[in-house]
Amino acid sequence: MSKNLLIVESPAKVKTITKFLGDDFIVKSSMGHIRDLPGGDHSVDIENGFKPTYEVSSDKKEIVRELKQLAKKAEFVWLASDEDREGEAISWHLFDTLELTPAKTKRIAFHEITKSAVERAIQNPRSINMDLVLAQQTRRILDRLVGFELSPILWKKVKAGLSAGRVQSVAVRLIVEREREIIAFHSIPQFKVTAEFDAQGKVLKAELNKRFDTEQVTSDFLETCRNAAFQVANLEVKPTKKTPAPPFTTSTLQQEASRKFGFSVNLTMRLAQSLYENGFITYMRTDSVNLSEQALGAAQETINQEFGEKYHQLRRYKTKTSGAQEAHEAIRPTEFAHKIVSDERNEQKLYELIRKRTLASQMADAQLEKTIITINILNQNKIQPFQFIAQGEVIRFDGFLKLYLESHDDDKEEELNSGLLPTVTKDQLLNYNQITAQQQYNRPPARYTEASLVKKMEELGIGRPSTYAPTITTIQHRNYVLKEDREAKTRPIIRFNLKSKTNSIEKQQVTENYGAEKSKLFPTDIGCVVNDLLVEYFQDIIDYKFTAKVEEEFDEIAHGRKVWNKMLAHFYQPFHEKVLNTIEKAERKSGERSLGIDPESGEPVTVRIGRFGPLVQIGAADGPTKPRYATITKGFLIETITLEEALSLFRLPRIVGEFEGAPLKTNNGRFGPYIIYGKNEFCSLPKNYDLLTVSAESCIEIIQAKRESDAAKTIREFPEINAKLMQGRWGPYLKAGKESIKLPKNIVPESLSLNDCEQLISSHLEKQGTTKSKAKSTGKKTTQKEDSAPNVPEKKTKAPSSKTPKSKK
Repeated sequence: MSKNLLIVESPAKVKTITKFLGDDFIVKSSMGHIRDLPGGDHSVDIENGFKPTYEVSSDKKEIVRELKQLAKKAEFVWLASDEDREGEAISWHLFDTLELTPAKTKRIAFHEITKSAVERAIQNPRSINMDLVLAQQTRRILDRLVGFELSPILWKKVKAGLSAGRVQSVAVRLIVEREREIIAFHSIPQFKVTAEFDAQGKVLKAELNKRFDTEQVTSDFLETCRNAAFQVANLEVKPTKKTPAPPFTTSTLQQEASRKFGFSVNLTMRLAQSLYENGFITYMRTDSVNLSEQALGAAQETINQEFGEKYHQLRRYKTKTSGAQEAHEAIRPTEFAHKIVSDERNEQKLYELIRKRTLASQMADAQLEKTIITINILNQNKIQPFQFIAQGEVIRFDGFLKLYLESHDDDKEEELNSGLLPTVTKDQLLNYNQITAQQQYNRPPARYTEASLVKKMEELGIGRPSTYAPTITTIQHRNYVLKEDREAKTRPIIRFNLKSKTNSIEKQQVTENYGAEKSKLFPTDIGCVVNDLLVEYFQDIIDYKFTAKVEEEFDEIAHGRKVWNKMLAHFYQPFHEKVLNTIEKAERKSGERSLGIDPESGEPVTVRIGRFGPLVQIGAADGPTKPRYATITKGFLIETITLEEALSLFRLPRIVGEFEGAPLKTNNGRFGPYIIYGKNEFCSLPKNYDLLTVSAESCIEIIQAKRESDAAKTIREFPEINAKLMQGRWGPYLKAGKESIKLPKNIVPESLSLNDCEQLISSHLEKQGTTKSKAKSTGKKTTQKEDSAPNVPEKKTKAPSSKTPKSKK
């Protein structure tokens, strides 16, 4: 039996680390956390210093049993979870649950999974850092208290099934406030004037340093240009440089992967986790931009070999964040010589990005030359008050740009190496070829992408590297926020052209596309209403500064400078009093808004959050006729939907055309927009189509694509009973009408007979009938009101009592 048991978090690390260690080590995985606070609101004893009660997760009991047996036989147990708060907490939970002793337990950590790093860690073991453990525990308890006390308020005051979280609610607030900035924004058109001059046979493009508000002023200006002379007033050539960005931290990696590849933050972290566990990059949850001396030397060697010595420039970056994450190095490759590390396309792309960024951070500045040409307008020997400006930039030495150029939030990379401007001299006269004045609208603030939201949260000090991805994923899963594309709209704009050939001004009316959105974050109606309730009654809890201050207090606990339960006590008492006050005094929030009168029925039209979600209502509950309801579809918000748009939702299901002799319709249901065709057949409508405007041709293309996809998944058909054996995401299953039936493990799909199918269907329907009869006997309502959306059952967690709670165990 091996003398040593080494426990890591992830099973992916086991294989890699086992290769580095001899027969004296058994390497096992804890599969992440082995225990946590149990469900319900009895996991924290508030009156006894916020003492937590931990419970081994049901899916980890077998793992714990195996680790206990191995730990008893081993001479030493090495706890090798990650070196951050979560990792330290995992080690402590293992120590406590496996009933280890300090004499036989060694805590080690490494920032990269390489042979030298693992061996170095084993040679330098340490004890468990309880300050880090308490910091993680404090965050977990505080978030549990906030969630379990705020969520019941949302069930009572907004809608059943909702939940709130400390960091997630702040992220939703950022998105809601940005959306309202956009709604309140009034776009103002102005005329941008550009000119093309003839510079000794070459075209010199320039832009006027003034924009005009009206057609008349613009036309008058162009009139002054018809017979004007244009003279080079100034010629400025100045050297400049561009410096590389520092190596990646967690947030900058998430931002850049989103900009360059369109990766979600969740995908980026999954790919980075795999690269780390396979030993290709250093630890991927870090605030640090520091590189070790070993990494600096390896980077220099690689740059000298691949580009030459003149491209290397040693740079030591310092982390500015006061409470930087405990993993002390930036994200970098473990071996710079490795260019290809994975056959998986996205994994390889992310690795190349990390490698290029790290190497570029150690490369020389790019040397640029910027040229600015100022052109005066001479009219009747008088200089007009405005000037045309031409700018050009050329790279004299590419430096780090030879390898890497950082992207930007507006999705446009900087235009470098645009080339030299045509040669001109001071006082030279120029002739214009064409002067154009085109109407342009100023743009509202940009909606957040996942990348720009991470950047904003980091700027405000909200969250830490380990929280960005789960926070953004959670607010989408809770349906407070949607990540969507939106198609461009069109609008008319005016363009004036002054051409030298005709020396006349031509006015045109053209159209432009605007407002297209790609993978942007939009708040839902539920998100807006929940945010408004929390802002009104819990302003301090979801205040940006307060949330950042809490993160700083966690850092203080992690450094041993603050007592964890005193911090919780200081937070909880005023918070709990506010919860009780809100339950007593707050009114129910539905976001209700009156839109006007339905011209056909004369009944009032309102929008609000109903039992099953956002809806439009025609008629009053106490009116002479029964109200009619329609679900508000994607793309509309209660705050902005118009009367005409609301009434259009009552035209559903919409007849689009005909297909195979049957009506072709679109409708909106519990799972979103869909197409109805044939004998009651259904097909989901993809996100980039609008169910109110989609054409019959597009619907038919979608149906045919679905049929082709289904045919590829069909293993076998049983037409006698209208059933198919299908290959699904989780394995083979039987499709019978609307029912999807999972196959028992003992059945071989290929050997399934008609009789087997009939028995499976019969057994499935019997179970379904039993479930429905149980629901009836317990008095659960099966009818739906207001709209066709599903009922979300309220969790059976007690709302906070009117008294300060006693011991919860």
